[in-house]
Amino acid sequence: MSSGRTQYESDSDTVLSALGNKYSAEILCAAGTPKSAQALSEDIEIPIATCYRRIEELVDAGLLTCEGRELSEKGRRTNIYRRTVDELEVDFSEAEPEFSRKRRTEAKNQLQDQLEE
Repeated sequence: MSSGRTQYESDSDTVLSALGNKYSAEILCAAGTPKSAQALSEDIEIPIATCYRRIEELVDAGLLTCEGRELSEKGRRTNIYRRTVDELEVDFSEAEPEFSRKRRTEAKNQLQDQLEE
């Protein structure tokens, strides 16, 4: 049964909810280059369980993406995450919030990766 909400309203709620949580902005800032949840947890100095919860919320909101998997130092397969946006603007002047996103391009991701090497 539908709640009567549009996809846009649901997306707005999901994005605002994800951004409103503690550490979400820090995770997005740290995820400019591909990083595992463990690396993000260590960089930001937050508990790994909290980091995983925030990552899931940010992925659901479309602000973070899983770029693939790699082997950890302990030989386990781990997901690698990177933010999908560089800027996000929220306009509250209407009845529903409106978002303007500056998405990261693949070219920018590749350049960032080269600079990190």
